Amino acid sequence: MNRLMKHREVWLALAIVLVVVLVTLRFSRFAQPANLLTIFNDTSILMMLALGQMAVILTRSIDLSMASNLALTGMIVAMLNAAFPGVPIPALMALSVLIGAGLGAFNGVLVWKLDIPPIVVTLGTLTIFRGMVFVISGGAWVNAAQMSADFIAFQRVVFLGLPVLSWFAIVVAALFYVLMTRTPLGRAFYAIGVNPTASVYTGINVGRTKFMAFVISGAVAGLCGYLWISRYVIASTEVAGGYELTIIAACVIGGVSIAGGIGSVGGVLLGAIFLGVINNALPVINISPFWQMAISGTAILLAVVLNARGERSKGRIILKTAEIA
Repeated sequence: MNRLMKHREVWLALAIVLVVVLVTLRFSRFAQPANLLTIFNDTSILMMLALGQMAVILTRSIDLSMASNLALTGMIVAMLNAAFPGVPIPALMALSVLIGAGLGAFNGVLVWKLDIPPIVVTLGTLTIFRGMVFVISGGAWVNAAQMSADFIAFQRVVFLGLPVLSWFAIVVAALFYVLMTRTPLGRAFYAIGVNPTASVYTGINVGRTKFMAFVISGAVAGLCGYLWISRYVIASTEVAGGYELTIIAACVIGGVSIAGGIGSVGGVLLGAIFLGVINNALPVINISPFWQMAISGTAILLAVVLNARGERSKGRIILKTAEIA
């Protein structure tokens, strides 16, 4: 499995380099370090969300409500900032993580205690969370004029040549790497995805482990709620509309198996960066938005095919027909 993932990541990295080289032939400034850092920064939120989604998918589940969680959490902290501009930004960030984790826990409880399929649960909460954005805001927007200067400026601060938003992505990626490779919880995610029945016999509580995966994905979505709103300086019911498909696409392209049990932090990061490069490259070479969608969709289908071929196990012949003399 590890050999397959490393091989997949190398090919994905080469694909990213190839796209950058081809676009640079048409637009020479595309490969300049400043532009590449901008692409990385633009993709930071997607990388974090995809890592949270990976934790859920590894357990043979899926979280379709991440974008709605982001929108609801972002609206709450934006309205709080507009009403009480003196609240410290770290406190708002901590609150956004807690709210997001709470929404994720709601998903997790329904999956764990009521044994409802995750796709059904999160399809329902996707609509519920999005509706709550409209209810608490009354359909109104919170714009830059209503937000405090600190709320907007914090994640734009540059540290060691990178904006704080990029550092958030790097730190979250490092934490996920430790979680997935060095902790019992991370190993339990993989074990459940490979064989949930056998996991029970090793002492893993499958329901509780899935619950923790949803809490983690919700917490990441909550954090990204603040980061998204402060970056684009607008909170509305349309924030991140349909973005859940992009999050899942980053995971699939990065080698995460929808069947669970297979995936890596490095692959997910490369999958998100690949989408970020594509989304930035196609407009540069004057590709219409419709072709951009088609190309992104083709990349997803190819990734699914590659995943399926890589995961297909070869059967063993345990009985042979005896030759008749």
